This record gives sequence, C-alpha cells and structure tokens, in this order.
Amino acid sequence: MQRFLDLADFSRDQVADLIALARRLQDHPEPRALAGKILGLLFMNPSLRTLASFQAGMLRLGGSSFVVTPGQGTWQVETRSGAVMNAGAAEHVREAIPVLASYCDALGIRSFAEGRDLEADLAETSFRLMADLCDKPFVNMESAVNHPCQSLADWKTMDDLGVPRQGRFVLSWAYHPRALPLAVPAATVHMAAQRGMEVVVLRPEGYALPEQVMARARAAAAASGGTVSESSDRESALAGAHVLYAKEWGSPQCYGDAEAESELRAPLQDWCVREDWFGRARPECHFMHCLPVRRNVAVADAVLDGPRSRVVQEAANRMVVQMAVLYRLLKG
Repeated sequence: MQRFLDLADFSRDQVADLIALARRLQDHPEPRALAGKILGLLFMNPSLRTLASFQAGMLRLGGSSFVVTPGQGTWQVETRSGAVMNAGAAEHVREAIPVLASYCDALGIRSFAEGRDLEADLAETSFRLMADLCDKPFVNMESAVNHPCQSLADWKTMDDLGVPRQGRFVLSWAYHPRALPLAVPAATVHMAAQRGMEVVVLRPEGYALPEQVMARARAAAAASGGTVSESSDRESALAGAHVLYAKEWGSPQCYGDAEAESELRAPLQDWCVREDWFGRARPECHFMHCLPVRRNVAVADAVLDGPRSRVVQEAANRMVVQMAVLYRLLKG
C-alpha cells in the first residue's frame, strides 16, 4: 500500500483488514512500530480532528510529524497550473510538494474544493496534481469531493455498533448558513453503498448530489449487494433506518453563485435534525455526523447530547483507523 486516496480503491475485504488492524492497534498498542519515521502534514484548510488525530496517531506508533499551514508562518502556496504568480502566493506546489516529501517518509494533504467550478472540483484537478508531485506514501486528508479517512472511521464505527451490513443508512442534508463542500457527503454515500447498505440520500429540492457522485455510489452498491436511492420525503426516508447520518452541503445547481445559494437555502431552516425525526426509525437508530456541527442550526442539542449520538465515537475512531493506514503505508 503506497497511497490512501480513496476508499473506492480498496475491496470490502481490504477495508475489513484495515479495520481489523485498527482494532488490534487500539487493543494492543505498538509504541515503537514507526520509530524514526516522519509524517509530513500539509493543511491548505483548517482542521481540528484531522490535524490532532494524525499527530496523535503517529506519536502512538512511535513516529513524529511536522505540520505546514501555508500563510501561517510559511509562504502562501499557489496550486493552479500555469498561474502568473503576481499576487499573494510566493511558493508553487510544483516545488513545495517535492521539497516537503524529501523531508518525510509519508505526506498527507488536506485541500478543500475551490467552490467555483463544479466540474473542476469533481475532477479533483488541483488535488491530483499535488498527489502526483509526491514520490512518498501519500494520504488524502480531505480533497474537493472525498474524505476517505472519515469514511473509514465511519465504517469502523458502524461495525463497532453492530449495524447490519445491509441495514438502512440515511444520509440527510442539514441546514447551514452557507454552502459547504461536497467531500463528506460524496465519500459517505459511497462508503455506505460499498458496505452493502440500503442507502437513502434525503435532501430538499435543489440539493441532489451530482450525478457523477450518485453513479459511483450506485456502482459500488451493485457490486456489494446494496442499493442507493434519493428522496425529499423525510418520513418515508427515515422509516426503519438503522443510521441517520446528517451533513451540510451546497447546492450543485447554484455552485459558485453565493446569492442564488442563499436564496435557495433561506426557507430550509427546518432541516435541523431533531428528536422527532426519529419517529419512524428503528428504536436503536444511531445518529452520526463528521463534525464540526453547528448546534441548533444543523442538529439540535437534544440529539447531539442524547443516547443515540455517536459523533464523539466517530471522531475517536479517526485516530485509530489512521494509525492502521500509516502502519500499512510505512511498515507494510
């Protein structure tokens, strides 16, 4: 294993193997496994869980890490090919990535969607350029339309909870004051489909995920024995649900148009997950969210603080599954 770019690159058996390794490292630590190894972490965007979990995981395996956040103590970095660099950025990724890779044994990069051109973001143009410039083991710490580390942690969380492989998984849009990236919803719908679940994407009109995202998820479901459907009917979508996974995202039809996006979402503030959403779900239905979450905007306090919430467990699993990924990348 040389790269961890996309959970879709792995079979279900390979995912199960990574989760088994994560569980083993959780129960039986190997504090010298990666002694002497260095992990480079390049954060083009803010982070809490990803930053802390990778650093903590590397330390627990006996290695070390360094963090670079362009513009905060280092030069700003340009990502566009062919850019005329006469503005703020003094460094280009074509030099920065190979240099950083030369200082470490593995490199992770976090770089969100630009949010202006949907097709370019779906193509992962900038992120693929950066990944191709790295000649060391490489980790996707979130790109324009993917977040494989979060999805691996979510898969493990459901396994830990005993959620059936073919259970009903509802990915629901939730309200946020502004458009958020498609990375987590795109990765999540694919992960649940790859796991073999009955996946329903619940969203208001105007917030259907891009067809490229849904087509990938449907293909994964066909291979695993799962299903993927969409609905704007909350009650029917949640009927019999084992998991309600809430996430905020922007409208593909308003992509890059802040004014149109604001108008579209203005009347949708009732898409805040509350306890009454679970009326037709299974009594044991779990609530999941990748965090961060705006309380009483996207999700009510009663849900986040209630017995069905698994958000802290998901976040804790980020560290242990990433330890498994780093172990495979750097120890074999």
